[in-house]
Amino acid sequence: MASSRDQALSLLAAANNHGDLAVKLSSLRQARDILLAIDPALASELLPYLAELQSSPEALVRKSLAETIEELGLKMLEHSCVLMPVLLAFLRDVDSMVAKQSIISGTKIFCRVLEEMTVQLNIRGKIERWLEDMWLSMLKFRENIVTTAMEPGCISTRLLALKFLERYVLLFTPDNNELGKPLPEGGQVFNVSRLSGSHSIIDPVLLMSEAGMILDYLLDMLSMASGLPGCLAIAVINCSLLWS
Repeated sequence: MASSRDQALSLLAAANNHGDLAVKLSSLRQARDILLAIDPALASELLPYLAELQSSPEALVRKSLAETIEELGLKMLEHSCVLMPVLLAFLRDVDSMVAKQSIISGTKIFCRVLEEMTVQLNIRGKIERWLEDMWLSMLKFRENIVTTAMEPGCISTRLLALKFLERYVLLFTPDNNELGKPLPEGGQVFNVSRLSGSHSIIDPVLLMSEAGMILDYLLDMLSMASGLPGCLAIAVINCSLLWS
């Protein structure tokens, strides 16, 4: 009987090379289930093979890959840094379906990274190297989201980018109305006020300052909302009203 590792490798090969799209998607789902079920250390050895699906010509495969990265990232965060470049690349995908999924998945991982950093910093007084690397990837994710929100492009993708920026400002505004409430999709509670002290890689004062700059950007967008597409203008107004 083939080992779980061999089964996963075979399924990933089919997801990458089979000529039938339905088989590719089914193989990827089955490989995902195996990776979620086996020991994270063993699963981590297979993640580079999973990342190869980034170059799939089928948008549905790339979207499914983004969803898979989300599930693996939330369960085995420590081993997921190798997948973050894929998620970052998908933000610029030519298919808006893939770009939107990367924002959704990246937002959940972003919040999960913050939760883990808070635990490590507050309880242990230090942050492990792998988590530092994940946080650097999340900062790149944030920078790309800002670019997506600012540049002309697919309106629905820009709406999701604005939603992330709204969440970002809430996370890094001390004692805001979200404090004590669960994050979307079952996330744990995070607010910058929960960070005790600072670290070379996560400075609460700097993060609050950056959140303020993003808020200023949203307010600038509000001043020209009349020149934006209707649903985008409404989203900007709704975001800005949270801090009025």
